[in-house]
Amino acid sequence: MTRGRESNIAYVALDKPDEGHAPPEPDEVNAHTVLYGVLQHSGAELSAHQMIVEEQERWSSIAQLGAEYETIGAVAQRERWIKAIEASGLTPGQVGQVLASDSFGPLTAELRRAEANHHDVDRLLSALVKRRLLDDADDIGAVLISRLQKAAQPKQGKRRREPKLIVGLIAVADGPMSEAMAKALAERADLMEGRAMTLAEQAVEARAPWMKRLGVGPTTDAARRRWLHEVRTVAAYRDRYRVEGRRVLGEPRSDAQKLDAARASRRSAAPGPLLMTPPRTKRGSAARSSQGDERSGSGTRSQFWLSRPQEGRRYVRPVGHQA
Repeated sequence: MTRGRESNIAYVALDKPDEGHAPPEPDEVNAHTVLYGVLQHSGAELSAHQMIVEEQERWSSIAQLGAEYETIGAVAQRERWIKAIEASGLTPGQVGQVLASDSFGPLTAELRRAEANHHDVDRLLSALVKRRLLDDADDIGAVLISRLQKAAQPKQGKRRREPKLIVGLIAVADGPMSEAMAKALAERADLMEGRAMTLAEQAVEARAPWMKRLGVGPTTDAARRRWLHEVRTVAAYRDRYRVEGRRVLGEPRSDAQKLDAARASRRSAAPGPLLMTPPRTKRGSAARSSQGDERSGSGTRSQFWLSRPQEGRRYVRPVGHQA
């Protein structure tokens, strides 16, 4: 930092990475982004007001509320899934093995996802058990999880029903349960939906850098409400996994985050509800106005610019997609 009579100049070293912090993306390395990152980390002690604000932010985040929802849902649906496993065609010994294994929890989560995608889980589970013998399986629960994931994949060319997801990410915990459990789940679902929509509106108003990758929202009220409903999924994803910076989806690491990244990516490229148009250049070329690409959850590269449907709903291909 220089100190001059008329101005001060700050020089930022870009050739020496700091091992204590995650490096920015290659296309984001410049003096402005480095200084911005430095200013986000303060070594000063927080005031009482700041501590209260941060605590409220943490406890009201999608990460916290989502974890609470899934924990409550696992307890609320436990007896239901036990009955489904008992009636699936497994022997009593195999049922006991599944219930005592570490894979029981992930199996019930997979059953909840399948139900959110409108599968009849009781019939589906029975069919998967009968598909092949399980006598030689080391972990029957893990085998059933693998079979569930494959069987629940949407068929190519088949029109899909909209899955039952909270903020477009979290599978709804449904079915018979106690009134107290149902109330606790409903409260957290409402809180997540409210927060996600607030985050989406704030991002649009503040012109958040990551919003630029999603294009320009529609101007009519009805279309804009539908658009915000889709943007809220991306905002919820970023809040759940604490994604920062210009990259819309960040860098998914865990299997759960990769699954949610794929869901958020589909929302940002939705054929119907998400009505987004790319910013026009002076030449009127929408496609050439975009320079960067965004890496989706599947690892492919595409820019999610969408055009308005003219008559009803229709599929809109991302720019650069070859038919």
